[in-house]
Amino acid sequence: MSKLIKSSIARKIVMALSGIFLVLFLALHFTINFTSVVSPDTFNEFSHFMGYNPIVQFLMQPILIAGVVIHFVMGFVLEIQNNRARGVNYVQYKGSANAPWVSRNMIISGAVVLAFLGLHFYDFWIHEMAYKYVEVNPEDPTRYYAETVEKFAPFWRTALYILSFVLLSLHLWHGFASSFQTMGVNNKYTPSIKAFTKIYAVVIPLGFAFIALYHHLNPITH
Repeated sequence: MSKLIKSSIARKIVMALSGIFLVLFLALHFTINFTSVVSPDTFNEFSHFMGYNPIVQFLMQPILIAGVVIHFVMGFVLEIQNNRARGVNYVQYKGSANAPWVSRNMIISGAVVLAFLGLHFYDFWIHEMAYKYVEVNPEDPTRYYAETVEKFAPFWRTALYILSFVLLSLHLWHGFASSFQTMGVNNKYTPSIKAFTKIYAVVIPLGFAFIALYHHLNPITH
């Protein structure tokens, strides 16, 4: 049983670290995407740099994909482990009856966020790979803004993105703060850290939703 407990703790630490890494990337991703609202030219410049810089493409991008896979795999593994533990009265969480819905259903919000990431990869990453390596098109540093706006033209896609950002917010509301708790952060800064994670969990997804809605309502006219 001691080995099982240690294994569970190790998985939780891995999931917490990968989660914090993804949160940092999310902030960078939001910063770049928000420039599409205030300055299309700046957005094109940032997107072109991210799309053609070899360090980003061949080092950071694989690390990011690995982080996504590790985080969600650990989440599903821990959920299965916890369900089995409850069945045999092994190291179970006692406060689920009084815990908020989001903390008791992280696997649900996580699964929806994972499905959203699949759509996002299909919309942007796969398209980018096809543009550069399958169709072998020439570089066009000015194409990114128009392509982004075009993606949000259909109402169903915009609505799906906004719904996904709401679920992302719920996932971050509990998960971001829990990551620090899992890492053993418990000091005088803990209240400030919790406050920051709550603000982040609302502001960043809300910002992404605003970007999607903005581009849906402001299509490019030819």
